[in-house]
Amino acid sequence: DALGTARIPDPTTEGDFCRRFVSPLQIECLHDAIDEARLNVWDKQPDVFFQQATIDMDGHLVGTHGECKGGMDIAYDGTWGYHVLLLSLAETGEVLRLVNRSGNRPSHEGAAAECDRVIDLCRRSGFRRIVLRGDTDFSQTGNLDRWDGDGVVFHFGYDAAPNLIEIAKNLPKSAWERLKRPPSYEVRTQPRRRPDNVKDGVVRRREFDILKLKSEDVAEFEYRPTKCHQSYRMVVVRKNISVEKGDCRLFDEVRYFFYITND
Repeated sequence: DALGTARIPDPTTEGDFCRRFVSPLQIECLHDAIDEARLNVWDKQPDVFFQQATIDMDGHLVGTHGECKGGMDIAYDGTWGYHVLLLSLAETGEVLRLVNRSGNRPSHEGAAAECDRVIDLCRRSGFRRIVLRGDTDFSQTGNLDRWDGDGVVFHFGYDAAPNLIEIAKNLPKSAWERLKRPPSYEVRTQPRRRPDNVKDGVVRRREFDILKLKSEDVAEFEYRPTKCHQSYRMVVVRKNISVEKGDCRLFDEVRYFFYITND
């Protein structure tokens, strides 16, 4: 009904359709055709829709039980299949680019080129602000200067390298402030008593290691990655974690998480 058709192709016909793609160029042409239709849909949205386009990127492992599928390989966790690169628009959840890769390929491979295509698409549609987001695998420092010069905003996780941890440890006390996260949701009815945590009880009885987050602090400093010609804002979150076993508190552990941005 959604497609306005009397019937949809059976699996044999769908397989025949997929087998007609014999080169990456044909898949790119299909992407371009979808993008042209997408622009027509976006053009019908209200002006507030074009305030910001937040582009999320990530790699997704897609396993398969087949043994004869071309391009499949074994991933870092033992999964046989593919490692798909996915770029999506956070505001709507729609997929903007999808690139199939062998299961043994790194998450960030080819991401910069796909980001450039999506940035161009968003610019053509009239988005006034474009934001790129990704975890530590996507920091892509070789492209940050170029994106910054093009007016693109980026928020990327950054590996906690020893030199960054040392910088964070040497920051003055005045540089840190307590991180207060907003609640994940607002209670719209009467608050209810939380039931007993059965999982926590089992873990303590069997004396497994327990990690309890006690507090979080945040600071920032200027940092220039090796592949960049200018410095950017490095935000660091310091997590104070209590390590427990059963009902005994063993010791406190401090972990650092880094995020680089030009925002």
